[in-house]
Amino acid sequence: MDIESTGRLLIGLGIAITLLGGLFLLFGRSGFNLGGLPGDIRIEGQGFTCMAPIVSMCILSILLTIIVNVVARLLAR
Repeated sequence: MDIESTGRLLIGLGIAITLLGGLFLLFGRSGFNLGGLPGDIRIEGQGFTCMAPIVSMCILSILLTIIVNVVARLLAR
């Protein structure tokens, strides 16, 4: 891997991380509650809480897949 392709990779990763941070900011301001969607499991007992945010992680996975594919296509040009 030469220095130019390493630079492109770092720029792509930086853009992806920036977009992900922007999504988190938008979700936080809009009141979107990751972990509070229907299908997310939350078990509370005396002194403990167990969360399994299944639906939230599926949505996050889809969004990240779209972002990574867009960045990969832009870098392939």
